[in-house]
Amino acid sequence: MQRQFLYSLFATAILLPLPGLAQQPAKPPAHPNRASRTAQFLGLGPAPDQAAAKKGKVLFGQNCSSCHGENARGGEGPNLLRSIVVLHDQKGEAIGKVVRSGPGMMPAFTNLTDQQIYQIAEYLHEQVYLATNRGTYGEQYATSKSSGNAQKGKEFFAAHCASCHSVTGDLAHIGSKYPTVDAIQNRFLWPRSRQQAVQGTVTTPSGQKITGKLKQLNDFDVALTDADGHYHYWPRQQVKVSVQHRLAGHRALLPVYTDADIHNLAAYLLTIK
Repeated sequence: MQRQFLYSLFATAILLPLPGLAQQPAKPPAHPNRASRTAQFLGLGPAPDQAAAKKGKVLFGQNCSSCHGENARGGEGPNLLRSIVVLHDQKGEAIGKVVRSGPGMMPAFTNLTDQQIYQIAEYLHEQVYLATNRGTYGEQYATSKSSGNAQKGKEFFAAHCASCHSVTGDLAHIGSKYPTVDAIQNRFLWPRSRQQAVQGTVTTPSGQKITGKLKQLNDFDVALTDADGHYHYWPRQQVKVSVQHRLAGHRALLPVYTDADIHNLAAYLLTIK
């Protein structure tokens, strides 16, 4: 029941834009006490069988990683950390049925024993546990390798990013500056803006346009400071407001990305040394 609770919690949480899209888990957390406290707070229950998971990692690499990615976070096949089968599995019973039957395009692995399937299942449960437990976050994804396709990432970059960025200009050597999967994915998924304040332009009923740093913008009020430092305020319904933010393009891409797009783009950017 504890694992079912964990999986129900994770099934909801994983829909958020987590950096769990990156690759390498598998080191003990740097702050075990923090990890333990976080696990207790989230009600995660006991961690999976680590001895079985260690063996399962090898088996997964031999049988599954070519489709599902090095650490089950997606490749040509789906991200297994989001799989309903994995999230509801207990000791490999549900995963075993899928592994042995080979639904859809997946081949059937009838050669695997019950013990081996249990070990693979525990490895997958460990990945879910690590990704869910933010107390271990930051230790999990330190690899410089991505399961993505760099050529497809290059094509995605050309279609969606090249109008604002250049790999020989502002992104030159980005693969060296951010040499791990988690670092480079965080960089393009949730970049930090050097622009300290959001710029906005207010058009008044008379047609006058005033541009400056927005101090307040909600359903009722608009306020900004113009280039001369003068403060202006209007009731929101009386004016038109346009907002200029240098990260608007990144935000617009968040609902566009697929898991494969993120893996592929990371793989491409890591090649820009």
